Amino acid sequence: MAIDLKSLSPKELQALIANAESQMQEAQAKQVQTVREKIDAILKNSGLTLADIYPTRAAGKAKVGKRGGKGSVPPKYRNPANPSETWTGRGRQPLWVAAAVKKRGVSLDSLLIGGASKASTKATKKTSKKTAKKATRKKARR
Repeated sequence: MAIDLKSLSPKELQALIANAESQMQEAQAKQVQTVREKIDAILKNSGLTLADIYPTRAAGKAKVGKRGGKGSVPPKYRNPANPSETWTGRGRQPLWVAAAVKKRGVSLDSLLIGGASKASTKATKKTSKKTAKKATRKKARR
């Protein structure tokens, strides 16, 4: 049952591809069902459960590395334009963070969920002190 693909039109080729993809999905679903039935039969005959064979990480038995697995971290930054968008501060910056930091007057500290941090208030105090010193120097020069 060989099909000469070169003699088929583009429409016929598309139909053949669609038919083959649907057949592939059916074959995979059937294979999965068959494997599940075999596994269920083996577990039933042995008196074990799937949890006995593959314990979950929640039990704390399987740790990764010296410090354990990487857990989830609560978000640290929030998008002021869309509060549903948050970032933990780990990994690559989201586009909304990069865009906000490019704007004048917006710093990464201003996007913190808890408001301004101690570091940002210290930085603001330093900046205001420097500005005050410059202003007094200018007045003294005149």
